Amino acid sequence: MGRPWRGGFWIALAAAVIRPLSCLLTRRRWSGQGNIPASGGVILVANHLSTVDPPLLAHYVYAAGRSPRFMAKSDLWEVPILRRVLAGAGQIPVYRRDPSAGGALRDAVAALRAGRALVIYPEGGITTDPDYWPMRARTGVARLALATGAPVIPVAQWGAQRIWGRDRRPHLFARPEIRVHAGRPVDLSRFAARSGAPTDPSGVADPSGAWLLRAVTDVVMADLTAVVELVRGEPAPPPAGSAEPGPEIPCQPEAAASPGARPPDPDAPRAGSAR
Repeated sequence: MGRPWRGGFWIALAAAVIRPLSCLLTRRRWSGQGNIPASGGVILVANHLSTVDPPLLAHYVYAAGRSPRFMAKSDLWEVPILRRVLAGAGQIPVYRRDPSAGGALRDAVAALRAGRALVIYPEGGITTDPDYWPMRARTGVARLALATGAPVIPVAQWGAQRIWGRDRRPHLFARPEIRVHAGRPVDLSRFAARSGAPTDPSGVADPSGAWLLRAVTDVVMADLTAVVELVRGEPAPPPAGSAEPGPEIPCQPEAAASPGARPPDPDAPRAGSAR
């Protein structure tokens, strides 16, 4: 397989702007970049803390040798200069309240089949948890994983909320430590034989695949939360019942499934390199 796609002019331009700012405004503790495949389609599933964490995460992924392709809210395409950069860099707009939202899924599948590194925030927005823990996710990541077979890598980040948090005030001179760690691929092998199954585990007909989508999503989020715990150095609180937000990618009501436990990650965050 040839060298991974590096994004051309627009990605290079974005990198030329983002990297100096990232180095100026933050201290970085990165680890786990070796868990990101060097080539081929891959789904990078990340927690979302702040409006400023996408460029910081993009810096991490780019430094790992891949050009990130984000699924981002369509509002960003309304900013004239930014729209040109996003379109030129192959980013994927998601129209949350529009029937065309399904087009984002098709574009994402095409990107993965073309060997791109796709970044997705499965919660569909910045977490509203008061302590910034991941929320219950939508099922877009499960649809992508089942449709393409691409590996799913949980990527945890922490610290961006100290630059721009819920007070909506920039803290540009705080220079916080930004921790990012990519975990090992999520083990979804248990679902491989069920990708076309019309029943749930109890044998109840499930032609929509709702049970399967929710089960895969919950396993992915369990792994992501475990990696967030490693990055933060503290356990997540027990999950509380909460309503699932409206769909960014069309989905149907689903029943929750109990994810399996994630084994210890030998690549747990240690003192990383600043780049």
